[in-house]
Amino acid sequence: MKAKGAAGLTPDRSVERNSRNHRRFALLAAREAERVLPLFERERPKDKRPRQAIEAIRAWGQGKRELGMAEVRELSLGSHAAARGAGSDAARFAARAAGQAVATWHVPTHAMGAPMYACKAIIASMNLPSKKPRGRTAA
Repeated sequence: MKAKGAAGLTPDRSVERNSRNHRRFALLAAREAERVLPLFERERPKDKRPRQAIEAIRAWGQGKRELGMAEVRELSLGSHAAARGAGSDAARFAARAAGQAVATWHVPTHAMGAPMYACKAIIASMNLPSKKPRGRTAA
């Protein structure tokens, strides 16, 4: 299967590569990932991989930078590796949001992963006690 057809569409035919919509998805994903980035950076201030991924996809979305598959792969996998090194779920999910955001360059639907992981990071940061399902009690 070719990466894109003659019309420049991605394999799922939903978004034309490098189109205004593709770049808009990238910017929205970057924004969502950046919202929760402090959760990661508080825990691992010296690990810049998630921030670099967000900055790269934002610059591409703004038309200020070109990206290639090798660089996007390195940035995305680097963010996910940073997530594995995080000690808390909040930091882990924040780093994964960055990895999904930059992967939007390759597959536009990865943009949906960034807000999903951002929400998970926010919930995890609340330190709420886990909710156990309520069972019926015998009368």
